[in-house]
Amino acid sequence: MSATTEAPKKSGGIRDLSKMFGNGSSTRQVGILGALIVIIILFQILTGGLTLDPINLINLVNQNAYVLILAIGMVMVIIAGHIDLSVGSVAAFTGIIVAISMQSWHFPPLLAIVFGLVVGTLIGMWQGFWVAYIGVPAFIVTLAGMLIFRGGNQFVGNSQSIPVPDSFAIIGNGFIPDFGPQFGFSNGTLILGLLVAVAVVWQEIRERQTQRKMGSESAPLWVSVVKVVILLAVVLYATYLFATGRPGTSYPVSGIILGVLVLLYSFITRNTTFGRHIYAVGGNWHAAELSGVNIRRINFLVMMNMSILAALAGMIAVGRSVASGPGDGVGWELDAIAAVFIGGAAVSGGIGTIVGSIVGGFVIAVLNNGLQLLGVGIDRVQIIKGLVLLLAVGIDVYSKKQGRPSIIGRFTRARRINESLDVPRVVPTLPEEETARPKSTTPN
Repeated sequence: MSATTEAPKKSGGIRDLSKMFGNGSSTRQVGILGALIVIIILFQILTGGLTLDPINLINLVNQNAYVLILAIGMVMVIIAGHIDLSVGSVAAFTGIIVAISMQSWHFPPLLAIVFGLVVGTLIGMWQGFWVAYIGVPAFIVTLAGMLIFRGGNQFVGNSQSIPVPDSFAIIGNGFIPDFGPQFGFSNGTLILGLLVAVAVVWQEIRERQTQRKMGSESAPLWVSVVKVVILLAVVLYATYLFATGRPGTSYPVSGIILGVLVLLYSFITRNTTFGRHIYAVGGNWHAAELSGVNIRRINFLVMMNMSILAALAGMIAVGRSVASGPGDGVGWELDAIAAVFIGGAAVSGGIGTIVGSIVGGFVIAVLNNGLQLLGVGIDRVQIIKGLVLLLAVGIDVYSKKQGRPSIIGRFTRARRINESLDVPRVVPTLPEEETARPKSTTPN
């Protein structure tokens, strides 16, 4: 009779610190987040402290908010196994339509924003119909959309710039209004920073309570304390930087919109049936279909959502420049796609997170900003960005070819296992014609 004894798992020190950001989707952000920190420190030294100068930091958020908003929608498209090349043109087309609505039709700014979102919704429904119900690959549909809506922008606007009122421009170049006694800081930004700090502490407490109720393993209390202290230090330092900008500036309104969208879409992708179905379709659409997932509906909604966010990004960009013109949106789709892949999304779909894409977008933003501060020409900036993108995806692909687990897949394996245990199998309930993928096409 033989017996085997399992050695007790060691605890303490580095092993416990590895649990600081949990398992699964949170852990996979550590590498790219570390790279972002290194890049910031490097440019902070090379530029003599200009990178983290409050004025530069405020401009960094203002200049890149619309691209980061595009990245939120793009990561959902890529997770589902598609690509969208039309987002820049959709943003430009929506921007010119909204500008005309205010100048020629005398729409008030709020109504113009709603109108722009409606335009984005209709465009998304159009492209989603071709992808989901006709079966045309998303690459072809959005390539056609890129041409159609770029031409539409120039046709509607006669290739001219159309100004927008200052009341509308707030969404692109506005700031949290200041109020109360003057202490040399933006009081509104200070309050926002304190609210975020409280949210960080509350989230950690809530996460530990949830783990305790579910009986799952959690990191020691001291690890949570270290984690909260680090996050609070980052939040409070960022609050100080944004609150000490030149008079009349503070945290940008576009940054607030971005933050709200990050929270909203992170919740959708992680905690809703729709979000899990997106991962299921991108990971293995055959299995998803057999489990009762309505693949056509998921593809339709993902493409529609992307165009809505593109419309919002276009309006924010128009607000920042106080005019809409024929050059808007050029190359935006490339920056959004690069942000998603640098942030850890898999080329084949099924893997990616909202937070990862935002971090990837900030990597590109800091690279652009730092190189410009150093006086590097736009030609070399493009070369460096291309090499960073190629390296980020190449490392993961090379790891797979060597027979080792994908770096991205290694970090997400725990999440997939947990979800397979926690989520009950979905039983098909819809008729075959409503759930089946078009049989004349391969997965898009």
